[in-house]
Amino acid sequence: MRGMSVVLRRELGAYFGTPVAYVFLMIFLVLTGAVTWYLGNFYEMNQADLRPFFAYHPVLYLALIPALSMRMWAEERRSGTVESLFTLPITMGGAVVGKFLAAWIFIGVALLLTTTNWISVAFLGEPDHGIILAGYLGSFLMAGAYLAVGSLVSALTKNQVIAFVLSLVACLTLFLVGQAGVLEFFGLFLPENIVDWFSSLSLYTHFIAISKGVLDPRDLIFFVSLIALLLYANAVAIDYTKAR
Repeated sequence: MRGMSVVLRRELGAYFGTPVAYVFLMIFLVLTGAVTWYLGNFYEMNQADLRPFFAYHPVLYLALIPALSMRMWAEERRSGTVESLFTLPITMGGAVVGKFLAAWIFIGVALLLTTTNWISVAFLGEPDHGIILAGYLGSFLMAGAYLAVGSLVSALTKNQVIAFVLSLVACLTLFLVGQAGVLEFFGLFLPENIVDWFSSLSLYTHFIAISKGVLDPRDLIFFVSLIALLLYANAVAIDYTKAR
């Protein structure tokens, strides 16, 4: 992991040093506010909680995170700076983890800014703060998984548009395999144990479990293991493609 902190600081500076980052934050805050208070029918529910807020996170991330991750490695490869990056005393693992953590921290900042919704709900009623906190944890972990997918895809192409589209498709697949309608369709011609296996691969399934306030170690291990596996594949992909 040598050089990870160097890459982390460099990438964080790049995120917060450009207007694009603030546009992303603004869009994210507007969309999360809209789905919480309007699309989520918060006032009609007559209940002080953030279920509508978290319910839309998997869908919001589908568009926003591929847009964030598409440049992570594709731009480095297109401009040729990926070769110069590894002339520095930086290991492959340090570079991959440093880039990933910088983007994940940026998303964490975006999530942190949405705590104004939490404060507003607490002012309007008496929500279960433990469930809300679990929802934030689940959202952060799910964002990390989406981001790891996007980082891997970005490492496989020099074209940011292609990286965006492929990341979107990959993340959408991991989202859909947990939907009831999709599982019912698979159940028409697949054994139940195979359908359950598909469900266990879904980011949505594990996120929903955590957002209900149930911190099952299996859900936490799933996200951590998936992120670690994707980052390892990311490092292998960069090592294979950096000279091409």
